[in-house]
Amino acid sequence: MKRRFSRLSSWLLIIVITGLVALGIRTWVLVPATVVGTSMRPTLEPGNYLVLQKFGQIKRFEVIVFKLDGTTYIKRVIGLPGERVSYKDDQLSINDHPVAEPFLTTKKDQETVLTSDFDLSILTGHQTVPKGHYFVLGDNRRISKDSRTFGPIDETTIIGRAKLVYYPVSRRKLL
Repeated sequence: MKRRFSRLSSWLLIIVITGLVALGIRTWVLVPATVVGTSMRPTLEPGNYLVLQKFGQIKRFEVIVFKLDGTTYIKRVIGLPGERVSYKDDQLSINDHPVAEPFLTTKKDQETVLTSDFDLSILTGHQTVPKGHYFVLGDNRRISKDSRTFGPIDETTIIGRAKLVYYPVSRRKLL
């Protein structure tokens, strides 16, 4: 009887520890999120389920999730702290150098402008993206509410970096 209780308590301890580790990973390392809205089409569709990574350095063109005024947004990082961002004739320029955006697959198929011309200093009053902030845009530029509307986002509002679409299975991919 004593041996059976010892074995049962060992298994119970293993289950509890495993559950705590899984909860810790889900809370502080890899967080699930769901796409709502069409501002990231065609990269992300409404109803896609994502895995977010909560740590690491944010890089240009990564897809991030952040919260602003109680609303959760999913956007792509375009400008990093200290950079000048502008668009002219549908061409992104960072620090006055043209930068390709290969993720904008529908751009070349359409005759209309995807991203209207703007200059960061005119749009936000800042010459560069402020320290500790990021300039973000949705991939579906014509309808996206992004940094062109609410300005650069503070890094403290970022929930995580989107790393994987895991559902639906037909759209599963690494980001």
